[in-house]
Amino acid sequence: MGMVMVKCPQTGRAIPTGIKTDRESFRRSPVFFAHTRCPICQSNHAWFAQEAWVDEPGAWARHRVGSLA
Repeated sequence: MGMVMVKCPQTGRAIPTGIKTDRESFRRSPVFFAHTRCPICQSNHAWFAQEAWVDEPGAWARHRVGSLA
């Protein structure tokens, strides 16, 4: 499981949306529109699911370990 993330349009930094899912489930979900309160700039950002991604803890480490084998 991971957190759905979007990019803050004001700072360019990744911010969590509060939605937890796995990458495959999120990829299969219908396209939707949502709002997220940004903890960085304190604004509400509107975003489409197509602009978001799932940040799964350890996914990069698992990929790196697999590539070393």
